[in-house]
Amino acid sequence: MAALASGVLLPLAFAPFELFWLAPLSLAGLFLLWEEQSPREAAVLGCFYGIGAFALGTYWLHISLRQLGGAPIPIVILLMSALVLAMSAYSALAGFIAARLAGVSGPFRWLIVLPALWTVVEWLRGWLFTGFPWLSLGYSQTDTPLLAWAPLLGVYGVTWVVALLAGCFVLLVRGTGVRSRVASVACIVGIVLLSWQLQQISWTEPRELSLRVGLVQAAIPQELKWTAAQRQPTLDYYRDTTLALDSPDLVIWPEAAIPALPFEVRDFLGDLDAAMAEQGTQLYSGILTFDPERREFRNTLMGFGAYTGQYHKRHLVPFGEYFPVPDFVAHWLRLMNLPSEDVTAGPEGQLPLQVNGIAIAPTVCYEVAFGAEQLSFFPASELLVNISNDTWFGDSIAPHQHLQMARLRSIETGRPMLRATNTGITAVIGADGRIVQRIPQFEPGALTAEVRPYKGITPYMRYGNSAIVSFCGLLLLLSAVRLRTL
Repeated sequence: MAALASGVLLPLAFAPFELFWLAPLSLAGLFLLWEEQSPREAAVLGCFYGIGAFALGTYWLHISLRQLGGAPIPIVILLMSALVLAMSAYSALAGFIAARLAGVSGPFRWLIVLPALWTVVEWLRGWLFTGFPWLSLGYSQTDTPLLAWAPLLGVYGVTWVVALLAGCFVLLVRGTGVRSRVASVACIVGIVLLSWQLQQISWTEPRELSLRVGLVQAAIPQELKWTAAQRQPTLDYYRDTTLALDSPDLVIWPEAAIPALPFEVRDFLGDLDAAMAEQGTQLYSGILTFDPERREFRNTLMGFGAYTGQYHKRHLVPFGEYFPVPDFVAHWLRLMNLPSEDVTAGPEGQLPLQVNGIAIAPTVCYEVAFGAEQLSFFPASELLVNISNDTWFGDSIAPHQHLQMARLRSIETGRPMLRATNTGITAVIGADGRIVQRIPQFEPGALTAEVRPYKGITPYMRYGNSAIVSFCGLLLLLSAVRLRTL
């Protein structure tokens, strides 16, 4: 029960609660519970910690599956339980390895082994079996001095610092003698001061030119979005709202903003392209495209105006955009009128998009959670664009968590981001991760802003996750060697 309670505290460290200090305290609780446990007992405790964290942190999946997807309650319970248990397996693995590797209790275990182990396991969770990096510790620190580690080591570097703080708290509680407690406090103070010093470093710099940008949010409910009656009002709203803007250089519409395949709205797209070219505006909109020869659907970001390039989403959502199930299960889903058609992932090596000669690094929805997969766009790209349809999350904590992940991408790369979503949260994010402007959730509207592209290279751009993973891996190797010599 203590492990479960510690896990439940973890999601409160993230947006929209933003009780960031709970992240190291929650993990410190788990580290304390792992003391003097057998590998099996530590694995069970880690599992219950994960259950508490992910049961609360991903409760919003029932909105996507049940309220909007229409899945039967048993299927909803099965899928949500499977996800929670799968994610809990990682913290169980961490507990098992900690009990086998760490040896006797002490500062070496708390400050070296456990932070490195937690970071490596969290990194594994972010890519193994397509990955699910939701609730990675580093995302909880977007409004603290610890975010200064992101351009250096990425989100998992921030995770390691948070886990190190957790180890310091354990040393403060379990350490023997005054020296241990003094060392713990000194380590905490040192981390904060070093983080503050890193904040003073500007890894990238703005260019002299600026872009007039516009973001449009139609706030159309998901249950109406794809109905025949809603199609034309949707198209009219996006077109009319865009044409009413004061000749922006760049306009972004959300994921699947155009609720039709291109051949179904050919005339509308042709007129839109001509209008954008005439007024000198570059428009990018989300749209579902279809290749009739290969019979493949793609989730696409399509350009209109001077540049008509496209970007196809590469990292798809399991059971949302593709269904890794046998044919007979897919057939059953179709009989139940449930989503069952696969979207095809876009190819690797796609080029950045363009506006006025400036390269743009695009992501579609869930992709923004995978920072390392986007590094091929840099350093050429000087601006980030993310489109999403967070309508699937409803009025829950998920859109706020999603926005927090997007902010980390800006911090890691030192680039501003333009983020357009159907019902929110549409926002302009600065190169420092701060929200410059935003449109309230569930309200139709548009925002305009002056945005300056940024140039330069952060250390994370050069090395990605390899630096922090190699560092933590080396610490674990030293721990294994030390254990054999004891």
